[in-house]
Amino acid sequence: MPTETLIETELPKLTNEEISRYSRHLILPEVGYEGQQKLKAARVLCVGTGGLGAPLALYLTAAGVGTIGLVDFDTVDASNLQRQIIHSTATVGKLKVDSAEIMLKGLNPAVNVVKHNTMLTSANALDIFKDYDVIADGTDNFQTRYLVNDACVLTGKPNAYGSIFRFEGQASVFATKEGPCYRCLYPEPPPPGLVPSCAEGGVLGILPGLVGVIQATEVIKLILGIGDTLVGRLLLVDALAMSFRTLKLRKNPDCPACGTHPTVTELIDYDQFCGIPKPTETGPLEVAQNQAVAELPVVEGIPQITVEALKRKIDAKEDIFILDVREPHEYPIANLGAPLIPVGDITKRIDELAVQKNREVIVHCRSGARSQKAALALKAAGFTNVSNLTGGILAWAEKIDPTMPKY
Repeated sequence: MPTETLIETELPKLTNEEISRYSRHLILPEVGYEGQQKLKAARVLCVGTGGLGAPLALYLTAAGVGTIGLVDFDTVDASNLQRQIIHSTATVGKLKVDSAEIMLKGLNPAVNVVKHNTMLTSANALDIFKDYDVIADGTDNFQTRYLVNDACVLTGKPNAYGSIFRFEGQASVFATKEGPCYRCLYPEPPPPGLVPSCAEGGVLGILPGLVGVIQATEVIKLILGIGDTLVGRLLLVDALAMSFRTLKLRKNPDCPACGTHPTVTELIDYDQFCGIPKPTETGPLEVAQNQAVAELPVVEGIPQITVEALKRKIDAKEDIFILDVREPHEYPIANLGAPLIPVGDITKRIDELAVQKNREVIVHCRSGARSQKAALALKAAGFTNVSNLTGGILAWAEKIDPTMPKY
């Protein structure tokens, strides 16, 4: 639907250098001199500087958005570089907000980069959001998506939303006065573990570039007050088929966040809302035969075992059965030599494991999420001594065998 400009303050003048830099904008009648002034005056917050935040921040900076806020608390890892093009090999190990600033300032020295090196939480979101005109959600988990949505509704800021997984993506504009919010589309989060993260399920490196650029386009249209935005529409992107579909969305009058009688009047505990269990505190350390043994935390009834504890069991030749529940294409990358049954096949192949029922079973995957799900399935099938390897094979490569590749 057509949008109204968000920038109503006195507009800054453009320098001769800016007129030259943005000349291709200035000759567009839909942008022109005044439109470029609006971009210069605009303040956009990018929540996340990962796959989506990278192209988003780069193109907004190139377009002349005057202030770019960056919210991220992570550091650059080599595995990020397959898709997070705002970072580089030279900045591996740096804070992502610092790495992103280097790239943005190199692209456009005039941009004002405001770094929020922090996790976005219910305690700080409203205070951070209040200084921006548009919020661009480039997060990768449901807790933060609901947090961003509710904070946008409460502060009256439009939410340029994007999400990606494997080969597919979504984009929309939520939390405007006339349109729906994220909760109108997804009133309740999915059960924990049902939807894998990109770290678990993978993502085509080009896909976040595609969706992030769509988000940047929506942000610029909102700032300029031109075109038809994705307010009231959900754009579905399928990179394998190279197809785009648009679904119409309606504002839900009973929405707890943006409805006529909202019940979400303040930010809540979003981990609890999304069913994310709080980590159980580890018990006291005991010393037995000169070896420190920590009491294992229990999550959803499944004991969690560390890679160090597993290594001790292997070295002591204890009677344990290790089960790998990753996908077959992951096994050649790195493995512990354990039998492989993908998590999705556990229930239909449970008979193959019947002989292990009385042994101690330790389940592992890449990082510990899928193996937790598999351990729950084994417990439901009558396995009484099953544990989940915390951190999965990544933790093993990190702490036990540094020669093992990490992916």
